[in-house]
Amino acid sequence: MSVHFIGAGPGAADLLTLRGRDLIAACPVCLYAGSLVPQAVLAHCPEGARIINTAPLSLDQIMDEISAAHAQGQDVARLHSGDLSVWSAMAEQLRRLRALDIPYTVTPGVPAFAAAAAALGCELTLPEVAQSLVLTRTPGRASAMPARESLRNFAATGATLAIHLSIQNLAQVVADLTPHYGADCPVAVVWRASWPDQRIIRGTLASIEADVAGSMERTALILVGPALGADGFAESALYAPDYDRRFRPQTADSIYKDSIE
Repeated sequence: MSVHFIGAGPGAADLLTLRGRDLIAACPVCLYAGSLVPQAVLAHCPEGARIINTAPLSLDQIMDEISAAHAQGQDVARLHSGDLSVWSAMAEQLRRLRALDIPYTVTPGVPAFAAAAAALGCELTLPEVAQSLVLTRTPGRASAMPARESLRNFAATGATLAIHLSIQNLAQVVADLTPHYGADCPVAVVWRASWPDQRIIRGTLASIEADVAGSMERTALILVGPALGADGFAESALYAPDYDRRFRPQTADSIYKDSIE
């Protein structure tokens, strides 16, 4: 028996890995975060599966369900939205599973920031504009932020910021970022990226509060940085005709000349 933690993606039911789909189909028990995982994903559960919405459950109650399945030798599909590596509350569950000697696996999923970038039709890292992406959030009731991980500190790098779980703090986000990026810095807010009712608002740090005007909550992702609005950026050297690379050696004395047969 194993507990299979599965990243269920950002919302669209078909943004699910093949591995994740097959694991769901093989597990007689499925625990899913009902407030964020779409019902359509549950269509992959086998007939007669025990399907439990964990949204109203405490961590103790979730572990009780897993322990009961373990006692019966039943594999469990544990679905979380997006990808499990960030803000999934998976770590505390894994810690308890290790203490109980219950085996588990982890299957990654499509993260929300990737779905948001796809919806915007943009690349978040551009040559000579931004080569780093910071995934972060602002303090909330469920979790404080370490003092060194402030938006002001991240903004000082000039990187593209993907600010999660923070739409309710939009005014503070704008106040913290404007001194570093400037009031005309591009901003995009993507609500429920990849869901059928997805909404996108584009603006600048100067306009975004008025543009949003309280129309989005909870699952909205804030993207900030010059890469969102750049057009005259340099092209990547990777595809330049004179760029010497392993699969396209340029000269007879290239260090890659013998790599293609």
